[in-house]
Amino acid sequence: MRIISGTFKGRRIMPPKNITARPTTDFAKESLFNLLQNRMDFEGVDMLDLFAGTGSIGLEFVSRGAREVTAVEMAHTQQNFIISTCKLLGIHNLQVIRGDVFRFIANCPARFDFIYADPPYQLEQLASIPDHIFEHNMLKEGGLFVLEHSKANDFSDHPHFQEHRKYGNVNFTFFQ
Repeated sequence: MRIISGTFKGRRIMPPKNITARPTTDFAKESLFNLLQNRMDFEGVDMLDLFAGTGSIGLEFVSRGAREVTAVEMAHTQQNFIISTCKLLGIHNLQVIRGDVFRFIANCPARFDFIYADPPYQLEQLASIPDHIFEHNMLKEGGLFVLEHSKANDFSDHPHFQEHRKYGNVNFTFFQ
């Protein structure tokens, strides 16, 4: 895993072998950030990384100048990896919360400029994630939500659907 741009550009970070997350590929991540840089200014952004895994997306936001990143991850191994990576890089504006994403969404009073969710592709509740985000009013005005998923999901009929992009086996759906 590498950080593509910003303060930590080019830094390679190796997750432990026993990590159970499926990290977003560098190709898909780079494609996503190429799209995002044309839509938003990363500096000063409050970002939420749901199902954070290795923390790759949140770390990329920090590297590009995000004000605050909140990463929610259930697995202890992944949470510890994100925390140790932040210590290694001297990052102080990435908060890691260990817990269930759906409970976090239901109880989170904060609102975000950008929300990214990369749930396990086989997660039964995957299709309900956009509804939860919008029912709990988690996006700030003009905010953007991106959901990573497999080809098995189609969100084109969702009322907040904006667009869909596919990069290899990785699918991104944008909501606003």
